[in-house]
Parts: sequence; C-alpha cells; structure tokens
Amino acid sequence: MIEGVRVTNLKIIKDDRGSVMHMLRCDDSIFSKFGEIYFSTINPNSIKAWHLHKEATLNYACIAGKVKLVMYDNREKSKTKGSYHELILSPDNHRLVTIPKNIWNGFKGIERQVSIVANCLTLPHNEREMVRKDPYDKDFKYNW
Repeated sequence: MIEGVRVTNLKIIKDDRGSVMHMLRCDDSIFSKFGEIYFSTINPNSIKAWHLHKEATLNYACIAGKVKLVMYDNREKSKTKGSYHELILSPDNHRLVTIPKNIWNGFKGIERQVSIVANCLTLPHNEREMVRKDPYDKDFKYNW
C-alpha cells in the first residue's frame, strides 16, 4: 500500500426493501473534517485519470458498478515513492479508501454499466488546488 493511504471496510445493512451503505461518520477514526461530498460517474471502459489534490484528503467509496482505482506516489520524502497501487472498488467489496494529499489517482470503469464513486473531500472542491494529467501522460509508467 502507498504510504498514508488507508482502506476501511464498510458496513452494508440489507433487507427486502434495499440497503443502507455506510461511508463516513464524524466519529470514525479516519474522519478529519468535512469539505464537500460529490458523486462521480464513470462510463464502462472509460478512464478518469490522472489527478491529485495539493491540499485535500479524498475519501472514495464505490456505490454502484465496479471501478479500478489506481494510485501513484511521486512524493519526494515518501517511503513508497515510485509505487503504484491498484484496488477494485464495488458495492460487493464495500470499503472506503482514504487518500492523502499529493497522491496521483484515477479510475477505470470495469463494469458493463455506469459506475458511481462517492468522494467526501476534506475541503470544498477547488480546481486551483488540483493538478490534472492525461491517462497516458509520459510521466506515468502505467498501462490502463
């Protein structure tokens, strides 16, 4: 795992009417502060990458479909500098992935339907604190 990234198994409560999918509570050990929550859709076989946040911590959970989350660490003082890490996220493997600032990340939709990822950031979304690069940028040695 990339230094500073945390994966937390989440609870799903199901009955014959549907289910409740937990994500993040203010009394969870992983919670630091609330900035904004949004939902990102990823079409089948589409890639949303690469991006990093210079100030915000991300908290991802996949609530529909299935995605491959890829992270890349190029932080100078990190023990895992130069490392990639992949995780498959879906409601069948319901978990929260907490990604600290300055970790490159992106998604690929790997289900036949649209996938939905919820993101609870520690700051309101701000394009000025983000860096974006193309999925096939030469700085990344990753084969989507």
